[in-house]
Amino acid sequence: MATFSFRAAQSSNKRKTFLLLGAMGALTWLVLLSIFTYLGTSSAAIVPFAVGLTLISVWGSYYGSDKLVLTMTGAKQIQESDNPKLFGLIQEITIASGLPMPKVAIVEDSAPNAFATGRNPEHALIAFTTGILDAMDRDQLQGVIAHEMAHVGNRDTLVSAVAATTAGVIALISDLLMRMMWFGGGRRDRDSNANPVMLIVSLLVLILAPIAATLLKSAISRRRESLADATAVSFTRNPAGLRRALETLAADSTVVRQRSNAVAHIWIESPLDGKSISKLFSTHPPIEERIETLRAMESLGPDSKSEL
Repeated sequence: MATFSFRAAQSSNKRKTFLLLGAMGALTWLVLLSIFTYLGTSSAAIVPFAVGLTLISVWGSYYGSDKLVLTMTGAKQIQESDNPKLFGLIQEITIASGLPMPKVAIVEDSAPNAFATGRNPEHALIAFTTGILDAMDRDQLQGVIAHEMAHVGNRDTLVSAVAATTAGVIALISDLLMRMMWFGGGRRDRDSNANPVMLIVSLLVLILAPIAATLLKSAISRRRESLADATAVSFTRNPAGLRRALETLAADSTVVRQRSNAVAHIWIESPLDGKSISKLFSTHPPIEERIETLRAMESLGPDSKSEL
């Protein structure tokens, strides 16, 4: 049987994330090239406007992510005296990971789920639904905590903000320029010698780029979820705990009440992926695949954990 290594899985996921971010950068460059090809230099003023607007929106959300997510999910911050057992488990993971103690919140919801947010480890917050606290035993909950702390340690809020910024810029530029074309008389400084094939290709790029950007953003999110699973095992050295937690989530059909597109990607199990037209638009890998990956780690036995 082929050797499986979570250390290798971590490295592979990081490489693929950087490649996907590079692809988003290349897509942005292609969109800009298409703008100048189809609409000419007179459209250049729209670019800094779109970039600035998207940066204000996304990075404003990034810096206030913990407060924003608390509001959107209905999570309420708690103190150690409210749930000393939960805080004890979290402290175990902070010791194992070397990360600072995050703020903790509870969502009054019977659906088992959890999430992490915060712009950096010093401003992190992890939240749990009442459903997940009721449904899981100590080892399962430890696996969930490790997964969420892995998101904190891997700075996934930052990675998501970069991906969302790029995708937002592409979508906004494409939308504004398409409106300019249809309602503003088309290409204003078109010269008579323009290559019609290039004009058609440029138009197609502007139409399809937002879809491509969404696909890339979803792919980055899936990679970060897989990386968080792998990192969680390096914290706990107990893949069975997280694997059994995911099995519990897979077996439960209840869905969190707050399941908007804006926050669906932050949950350990996305409440919207089941509604996706294609797996390509899903923010999480199929939970069955995540379970099998963890099971592969278990099958290696105690000696394999020395790699972590």
